[in-house]
Amino acid sequence: MQDRSATTTRWRTVDIVTTAVLGVAFGVVFIVWNLVNSAVALVPPVGGIMNGVYLLPAVVAGLLVRKPGAATFASTLAAAVSLLASPYGGIIVVYGVVQGLGGELGFALTRYRSFGWVTAVLAAVTAGLATTVLDMTIYYPAVAFWSVKVPYGVLTVLSSVLVAGVLGLLLVRALARTGALSAFASGRSRV
Repeated sequence: MQDRSATTTRWRTVDIVTTAVLGVAFGVVFIVWNLVNSAVALVPPVGGIMNGVYLLPAVVAGLLVRKPGAATFASTLAAAVSLLASPYGGIIVVYGVVQGLGGELGFALTRYRSFGWVTAVLAAVTAGLATTVLDMTIYYPAVAFWSVKVPYGVLTVLSSVLVAGVLGLLLVRALARTGALSAFASGRSRV
């Protein structure tokens, strides 16, 4: 069942503050995840399974705030915060923007009117595909398409769906049940 709550595109102060807090919180999570990710040092295509965590801010912010730009704002801010202790350097901010825009595309395809399972998975898939394209363009342009790029993309999208899509929606719903989201449509809907 999809929640088809209409959403206004006008940002309120609570929308800005909440999205910023989400971005900062996920940025701290990224600092830890970057250490895990670099320690594991998985190579493609298996490395794609680590990407789902990086796509959480885009999906969660989009599901929670339900405004155009929320996914990109939260994802970019999370990447900027993680830059403070990132082993990857400044490119991480580019990733934040691209991952946010990828998630944004999933919400845009539903015109920001649907925020249930289908939209959560759709936003996760589009964010995962955006990440895959960027990874393959920057880090793996010369690797074999069928033996590395396709499996990497599949594993990235699968990780994104399970972590950012499924766990992201469950997180938003759990927060809504606490009453913490009463200022948002996501906190008032019965999905």
